[in-house]
Amino acid sequence: MTSALTDIIPSDWALWSKSKPVLIRPLLGGLTNKSWLISADNTVMVLRQNSSISAALNLDRVTEAQVLKLADRAGLCAPLIHYDADYQYMVGHFVSGQHWRADAAGLTSLAYLLRSIHGLAAVDGYLDINEKAASYWRAISSAAEYAADLKNLAGDVVPHIEYAKTLSAGSCLCHNDLLLENVIAGDDGRLYAIDWEYAAMGDAFYELAVIVEGHGLNEQQQRMLLAEYLQRPLQPDDWRRLYHWRVIYAYLTVLWYAVQWSSGVMASAKTANDIAEQICALRTLMNIEQI
Repeated sequence: MTSALTDIIPSDWALWSKSKPVLIRPLLGGLTNKSWLISADNTVMVLRQNSSISAALNLDRVTEAQVLKLADRAGLCAPLIHYDADYQYMVGHFVSGQHWRADAAGLTSLAYLLRSIHGLAAVDGYLDINEKAASYWRAISSAAEYAADLKNLAGDVVPHIEYAKTLSAGSCLCHNDLLLENVIAGDDGRLYAIDWEYAAMGDAFYELAVIVEGHGLNEQQQRMLLAEYLQRPLQPDDWRRLYHWRVIYAYLTVLWYAVQWSSGVMASAKTANDIAEQICALRTLMNIEQI
């Protein structure tokens, strides 16, 4: 499958459609993959072409395909139509709706979605923080102007990883990327998670940290989300556990951008500046609470 507009539709489209799909328009906003809105069999679909640097980003497409089947059966994702056997592309139904809002009702519905995802059957893929960070580091250019600052940061994150492990209550299946563009409040009244490429077994509080950091939730919103998710009053260890995972997520995020910059996908002065700002923000976060 190529990126030329005339070659967007996969040559094996007959595996999942009775009529040849028609390209409607590109879908903008994705940082990793390329996606298009298409139409076939009187159905609007989303065609996603997997990133050419999937390996550098440590993406496990086999696990993603496995998870999508589970999520699809549970009604938690955009209904799956086809996942290419060579893991180059996937097709799903287009879910009409709005982006999720972090108000009281939204936090309650998101907590319910999280409990549903975390209750899915176990899969083979596991989020190993040290392994993922090491994978990112192998793809980051040592010549980058921010490389030294990143190296200094790496050692300071180690205690947070160790403390998070001591507070862990075990692993469950997590989406691990529930940012704004990946949570859709459907017109049917249901909440859907899309783009499951980071899904893996892991700590539920990493999932919560992604949401807190990715959506910029304030303390009141954080407490509401935690209480709704846990279905009980918060304990001090809950707050500490979330804090350490927030640091870890912020660290992996800055490494992710460094990989994108190093690979040439996002090799701009703006990206380099954003990385420097993220390093500063992470330093600030790490100074909030003493380990």
